[in-house]
Amino acid sequence: MTPERKERLLSVLNKRQANLTVVLENVEDPHNISAAMRTCDAVGIQDMYVLTNKTPRRHWGRRSSSSADKWLTIHQYTDVNELFAVLRQRFDKIYTTHLSSDAVSLYELDFTGSVALVFGSEHYGISEETRALADGNFIIPMQGIIRSLNISVACAISIYEAMRQKMAAGHYEQPSLPAAQREMLLNEWGFKEEDLTT
Repeated sequence: MTPERKERLLSVLNKRQANLTVVLENVEDPHNISAAMRTCDAVGIQDMYVLTNKTPRRHWGRRSSSSADKWLTIHQYTDVNELFAVLRQRFDKIYTTHLSSDAVSLYELDFTGSVALVFGSEHYGISEETRALADGNFIIPMQGIIRSLNISVACAISIYEAMRQKMAAGHYEQPSLPAAQREMLLNEWGFKEEDLTT
């Protein structure tokens, strides 16, 4: 591994955020999933969750992701209760994107804590079961006639707001991934012992 490659990968790993994640519920278009993956990588999200109650997904839209799935840890679930049990162990708040009377603006959410954001199907949105398990709903303020955005666009807007808040709070200034996960990723990304000592 060249020194430049090593420096780049270590810089990326040091900025990965352990307390922010994206959950996609029954998103059907593989290109939407892959575009969301690409944005997760861009803002420093390492773990991403994909819930497919219908058909488990094995392939992503490679051209849309620019191979982002190679650098992320993708967790796939087919049972919403099992997924939420895992999320509750890692994240303090879980919010869904859902247009409802109790929904708050994206810009009212506090991303300096530990947060999971759930985005729903292109056609049906978030399921009632998932909404019942979450801590609340949020919306992205819009001024036009159409009241929804493409799922990958909504995801990008939301997690870039999270990144803005986290940068202001200094979250990117020190590593946040657990040591065991960090070591596992170093191995997956091709680091050898000499890469870490030179």
